[in-house]
Amino acid sequence: MGEEVVLLDFWASPFGMRVRIALEGKGVKYEYKEEQLALMQKSPLLLQSNPVYKKIPVLIHNNKPICESLIILEYIDSVWNDKFPLLPSDPYQQAQARFWAGFSAKLYEFGKEIWMKKGGEQEKGKTELIEGLKLFEKELGEKPFFGGEAMGLVDVTLVPNFTWFYVYERCGNFSIEEECPKLMQWAKRCMEIDFVAKSLADRHKVYELVTKSKKNLGLE
Repeated sequence: MGEEVVLLDFWASPFGMRVRIALEGKGVKYEYKEEQLALMQKSPLLLQSNPVYKKIPVLIHNNKPICESLIILEYIDSVWNDKFPLLPSDPYQQAQARFWAGFSAKLYEFGKEIWMKKGGEQEKGKTELIEGLKLFEKELGEKPFFGGEAMGLVDVTLVPNFTWFYVYERCGNFSIEEECPKLMQWAKRCMEIDFVAKSLADRHKVYELVTKSKKNLGLE
């Protein structure tokens, strides 16, 4: 079956990384198209494909665009359902997975407070991030992955944050591993999986990007 799969993305986006992990895990061949985040630099294809939010990631499957990372992940799981299932079969467990996958987006918001703010606002971001990570740590429990013995939807949505942890630690002068050691062990287990490591951006390059962004925004 001839299929055309295109991913509009930005290399450092944790939301795009989610989609890359799912595609790689399921063995879906796709064309990657790098986008810019500044509105005036966004491609006509992106603006046409996501006219509401004008944001990445966007998956285009046979010329049909799908927007918003969680929706994209569920779409991928439905279309390519013969390998690497993201959702469990039990309806209650599905609901729980969707809840935690949705909550994972809050971590990026908390993290932005750390690298974009100073003083009390930065401390608030650190507190909220650590509290959020501890909630995930509690939900993980003694399981190797949130999906149980194998990665699932929550693992796929959460692990891209690992790429940004270095940014938060450097900007906020704290250690996530000291605060949430079990969660860091989980992240390292995920990184041992080839298609996960392949899909995530280099944390040092992400830090370089943030450093440049802070200078451009006058935050230094």
